Amino acid sequence: MLDIKFLRENPETVKQNIRNKFQDEKLPLVDEVIELDEKRRTMQQEADDLRNRKNVLSKQIGGLMKEGKKEEAENVKAEVAKDAARLAELEAQEGPVNDRIREIMYVIPNIIDPSVPIGRDDSENVEVTKYGEPLVPDFEIPYHTEIMEKFNGIDLDAAGRVAGNGFYYLMGDIARLHSAVISYARDFMIDRGFTYCVPPFMIRSNVVTGVMSFAEMDAMMYKIEGEDLFLIGTSEHSMIGKFIDQILDEESLPRTLTSYSPCFRKEKGAHGIEERGVYRIHQFEKQEMIVVCRPEESPMWFDRLWQNTVDLFRSMDIPVRTLECCSGDLADLKVKSFDVEAWSPRQKKYFEVGSCSNLGDAQARRLRIRVNGKDGKYFAHTLNNTVVAPPRMLIAFLENNLCEDGSVKIPEVLRPYMGGKDRLIPGV
Repeated sequence: MLDIKFLRENPETVKQNIRNKFQDEKLPLVDEVIELDEKRRTMQQEADDLRNRKNVLSKQIGGLMKEGKKEEAENVKAEVAKDAARLAELEAQEGPVNDRIREIMYVIPNIIDPSVPIGRDDSENVEVTKYGEPLVPDFEIPYHTEIMEKFNGIDLDAAGRVAGNGFYYLMGDIARLHSAVISYARDFMIDRGFTYCVPPFMIRSNVVTGVMSFAEMDAMMYKIEGEDLFLIGTSEHSMIGKFIDQILDEESLPRTLTSYSPCFRKEKGAHGIEERGVYRIHQFEKQEMIVVCRPEESPMWFDRLWQNTVDLFRSMDIPVRTLECCSGDLADLKVKSFDVEAWSPRQKKYFEVGSCSNLGDAQARRLRIRVNGKDGKYFAHTLNNTVVAPPRMLIAFLENNLCEDGSVKIPEVLRPYMGGKDRLIPGV
């Protein structure tokens, strides 16, 4: 959410940012909110004047009564009553005006970083760097569920009977591999200085609206019926929410946290043939990283965060690349975002396994996360990034470590979490 003062003083900058995000339907909102803001400030000034006038007149009434000038005092009382009626009228108008301003400010997109490429959608995202050599083996690589089935590692039919489409049972070595990746990712981030955390898996509506746009909320979140609670779509939500209404000492920054959680998502919309199995699902587990920092440090932390994910995947010999999200592919609160994509030797292309975002002070402004600095209070910057999100990550892992005989190599870094195994063998 933008600062209303910034919008008031830079309307053309805000409008150009909206055009850069190809959201021209929002352009009239800028003029509307400026007009409403002027109306609000005029009403507030009048209300303040009336309150001050009431204090003056109240003293005047007391003086007149002491002097025995009852009739004059009654006339002043009539003025006070008239002013009170007007004040009540202004206060009644103030609520709807504030609500409409807040509604508009919640949908006007954040100002994107100047380095963000301008583009309409994800087809115009820009490749930044590739890491590792993307190889295609001489033998055919089956679809990921077929690989898992060779190890008796997945049961989609039973999950369908129990919960419907978009759910799964992971079994045996595949389930153990899933947990091994999560445990390794946890320790990987702890070794990089992040504090490990297991957060609440449900959050209140004021936290939801603090961390994401209304469009994202509708597309992602599951509401708990009869409760002011939502299942989290990612632990970033409850991790950033941890700091709601807090004033942080500047010396305590940055706050660097890595969190484990299950994630729950509606995943609305049509799903393609490549999104079957465990690619696009309603429930999965994830290791996340978040940073709360000073504004001048957020670009540096952004680069560190996505590099952590790249380093994690490379430590498991999985080729990856980074893509910079173009303006039209950025969610409204984001200043800048990179996707990390893993190589799929079966598809002979990369696919998304993580996303790193700098949200500037947008979330902090909504959640009122402030910093007590040397020169006064200011809003913190927040960032988040996926460390790893199996089971989708398992697709990349299985495809890149599959051998021609059907076995799967276990990279050295994962072996301590797999009971020392260096290979998975079907049927064993």
